[in-house]
Amino acid sequence: MSDLDKALADIFVIRGQIAAGTAFRGYGPAAVAVTGGLAFMTTLLQFLWLEDPTAYPLEFFSFWAATAAVSGALIWIEMRARSRRHHLGLADAMVHQAVEQFLPAGVAGAALAVLLWMYAPEVLWMLPGLWQVLVALGVFASVRSLPRTVAFTGAWYFVAGFTVLLLASQNHTLSPWTMGLPFVTGQLLLAALLHFASGDTDAEE
Repeated sequence: MSDLDKALADIFVIRGQIAAGTAFRGYGPAAVAVTGGLAFMTTLLQFLWLEDPTAYPLEFFSFWAATAAVSGALIWIEMRARSRRHHLGLADAMVHQAVEQFLPAGVAGAALAVLLWMYAPEVLWMLPGLWQVLVALGVFASVRSLPRTVAFTGAWYFVAGFTVLLLASQNHTLSPWTMGLPFVTGQLLLAALLHFASGDTDAEE
């Protein structure tokens, strides 16, 4: 390895270490609140037009997959813009770190959906609760670079996920309410916590 390559590698490592110790300010309350609104709209649409979600699981989960995709795109766009504004030269490293922290939970959620759909469709009623638990784990994994109060959102999704699993276990049915309301509440709670957080003074050093 040439001296130039070694110097570039050292710079990359240093940037990563600085990013790991810096409070991430890329998540915007506005985009997160909008995702809560999208979840509420999806819940209402399914309640009004999907008479029996359990009989049409493909339609039920397709709605939510589309909502998740749009929500993820909105958060990504705002995250990139805010990172460039707040983190300047560290923007790319900070975004990479944020994605790295939440990505395992997202991949696990997608893989779990495919696995259950292909090999155990009779237990698809568990998926909404399992997704909420995975979101909780993703939030907890991200707390070290976010305001500490964001942990309340993780706790909400964790409790909501197991509550939904308990309720659904009674009749093994899918419901837009047990799917939607935890996400509506969780996203609005997260937006409020991000809005009122005091920046670096409320984040892990």
